[in-house]
Formats: sequence, C-alpha cells, structure tokens
Amino acid sequence: MDQNTAKTTITSTRGGVTMGVEEEFLLADRVSRRTVPRAPAVLKRVRPDGPGLAHAELLTSQVEASTGVCEDVDEVREHLVSGRERLAEAARQEDALLLAAGMPPLPGQDVRTTSGARFEAIAERYRAVVEDYESCGCHVHVGVPDRDTAIAVANHLRPWLPTLLALSVNSPFGDGRDTGYGSWRTMRQAAFPGSGLPPRFGSAAEHDREVSRLVECGVLVDERMSFWLIRPSPTYPTVEVRAPDTALTVDGAVLQAALTRALVRTALADLDRGVEGPEIDPQTAAAALWSAARHGVAGPGVDLRLGRAVPAEDLATGLVDHVAAALEDTGDAALVRKLLKELLANGTGADQQRSAAVRGRGAAVDFVAGRTSSVTGPGA
Repeated sequence: MDQNTAKTTITSTRGGVTMGVEEEFLLADRVSRRTVPRAPAVLKRVRPDGPGLAHAELLTSQVEASTGVCEDVDEVREHLVSGRERLAEAARQEDALLLAAGMPPLPGQDVRTTSGARFEAIAERYRAVVEDYESCGCHVHVGVPDRDTAIAVANHLRPWLPTLLALSVNSPFGDGRDTGYGSWRTMRQAAFPGSGLPPRFGSAAEHDREVSRLVECGVLVDERMSFWLIRPSPTYPTVEVRAPDTALTVDGAVLQAALTRALVRTALADLDRGVEGPEIDPQTAAAALWSAARHGVAGPGVDLRLGRAVPAEDLATGLVDHVAAALEDTGDAALVRKLLKELLANGTGADQQRSAAVRGRGAAVDFVAGRTSSVTGPGA
C-alpha cells in the first residue's frame, strides 16, 4: 500500500492517498445458523478472478477478505463487493452463510483453532480467552511514506478511534444472549494484554521497543502482534486502524475507509504545520472506548479532546466536520455525509441486528447474511 506521488495539496508528498480494507467474517450453518468450522473448505472454493485476497483467520469459523491497494472510494467499493460476493458464493457451496457481524448471533458448533504454528501458539498463549473468540473487525490501511510518519499520524488519530468504533458497532450478541452492548467484540478484546488506545509514542523506534518489551514479558507471541486499535502495519507501509467492528454492509465499510483516510490526511496537514498529536488521559480514553462499545451513536459518548461526556451523535458529526477539508479534497464529502445521515436514521449494525432478532435469533442470522452480500446504497 505504497504511496509515492502526491495527488492533492492537503498532504503534500506525505501520503494519505492509497488505502485498503481487511474485512473479517463468520461462517454459519445454513440450517442450524450456528457458526461452524468450514473456513478451510470455503477458502478452497473462492474464485481467484476478482481483486483482493481471501485468508484464513484465527478460528475455523472465520474468513477474511482484503482489498487491493485503492486510490478512491469507488475502487474500494468494487473490491469490497467482489470479496464479499466470492466468499458468500464459496460459503453457499459448503452449505454455509457468510456473516458480517462482529460476534455471532448464535454460539458456535465445534469451532477450532486454524492449523498453523502461529495460530496454535496464539491459542496456547491465551487459552480460554481465544477458544471461542469469534471476533471480526474491519481494518483500514492508509498509505504513509514511513513508520515514523505512521506513529505521528496515529498520535493524531487516537482521539477519534472511539467515534469510529461507535459508528461501526455490530456485535450486540455474545454466548447466545443480547449483551446490551453495541460492540461486545470490544469488551471481549479488552481481555487481551495491551488492548485499547496505544500510548503516545515519539517515534517508530519507541513503539517497536515497547512491543519488544511486551514480547519479552511473555504477553505477546511475537513482534507482529499487538492489540492496540491503531498501529504502523507490520506488513505494509501504512497506518492501520483496527477499532471498528466488521461492517454489516459494504456502505458501512466504505464509510470507515473514507473517514479513516480523511483523518490521516488531516493529521498529515497538521504535522506539516508543526502540530503534534494531543496527550490523552488513559482513564478517559478507556471511558471513551467503553461508552462507544456500550452505546454506539445512540447515547452518550466521551470527547477526548475536552475530557467530558457529550452525545455520541455530536462526536460523529464533529468527526466529519474535523475532516471536512480532506473530504472535499478527495471528492468524498457528499458521499460521507449521505452515508452518515443514513446510518443515524437507520441505526448501527447492532441496532439492526436487534430489530431482526425480535423474530428470533435465527432471523437475525438470516438478516445479517442478507445484508452481508447485498449491494445497496450510494455508489452501488
């Protein structure tokens, strides 16, 4: 996800053009509607004729689709649609449903760790924490020229990560019950060491030393691992945002990609003016993440810049206002405002799953499966 040439004035030559999205999904049996360990068989059936790649995940009930390197939201949408369609088709051939949900509406059947040395090491290290950790997120990568820039950008993005989460909440169920949270995935993730917002690092070297220290302490499997919600990617020349739940719809993933790139571009413009990312109180950060996971955009949130409670919807509209210049610069402003308006009117993925579950949890599974592979909304 390299970035070599500047296309706009807002970021000069510092990146913020290319982007890519990784989406994690669940596989559920078509009859029982419970998650099932069919990922190896499904991945063998995925057609190779579209953009992006399909991958295994930690558990055999999970699969991942990653886009290629994209330079505009229309290209992102095309890649997302292709990835979902090809995985859904492969799942159907194995009598399974593809589910874009942060956690399964119904508990799984015989879910196991995916074979492979690293996955097995993770399973052994974290034991019960990962045995049924059917957690699916949406990871957005945005190209930057180097790891030091990625760290400086991450410092700017930290106050906005809870808002990205609030917009994305799509995991209301856990262990077969309604948890009362919009993102139960976030609460489950808190069981891992070093989860949540990362510290404010002064350089990539400082970040890498801290990761190495955690590996030496025995709480991380290797230097490729961390549980922070933003990081310099260990694989690509990008800053990687990992706060959101997997989006229920393609529109939801497009919204996350557009907002994340706009945040990166805004951060780069601030850095060009010599403005560094703010300090954040760790306890207030934890409160902001908890509020976002609990309420989504339908209740109170925590403004990390002001350090006080405000309506979560105000934080969402404030985020769009914060990145307005970057959105105008890339031509994404109208689309983002329309997608946000629709989200606030229709509810988050968690809200919609709950509404479907009134007819039974199996109905919620069917609803999620339908929304996962449907192609609707602006730009479709």
